[in-house]
Amino acid sequence: MAKFKKKTSEPTPDTNDSKIESIDEKPSDIPETEKSEPIPVDPKNPPVSTAEKSEKNRKLNKLYWMRVALAIIAGTSATFIFADIEGEERRWASIGYMIIIFFASIMVAKGMKMQLPHSDRKKLVTQAIGSYVFLYLFTWIVSHTLIHSGSITNGINL
Repeated sequence: MAKFKKKTSEPTPDTNDSKIESIDEKPSDIPETEKSEPIPVDPKNPPVSTAEKSEKNRKLNKLYWMRVALAIIAGTSATFIFADIEGEERRWASIGYMIIIFFASIMVAKGMKMQLPHSDRKKLVTQAIGSYVFLYLFTWIVSHTLIHSGSITNGINL
């Protein structure tokens, strides 16, 4: 059997005293909570106010919609720019043109002088990259199909 330690506290003088707790008395079995230390400020990522955050979001939205519009314009213009090139070279020239236009949009984004935290610096590149690629390819294919649909001799004629 297990052995228990004997109580070393003094007995209460009255049996009813042990049932009444004093309001001022703190329970001794609850440990004190640790005092929180102030969070150190990272010099690379200073705290951002709501005004700065809304300004950053406004500029990122502007960058997003600029790239969407640029993808539609560049995809349509690629149909006319590379109309003289035939075969596989047309495809690779258009993809190269898409990449060059995207790098130009990165330079424009850097010129917008967005105050981004150090951890968000890659947003200049990754903002709307998927939308840009898919809208460029979509508008390039659709515009090419619409322009050259009458000159195709095989297939379904409308």
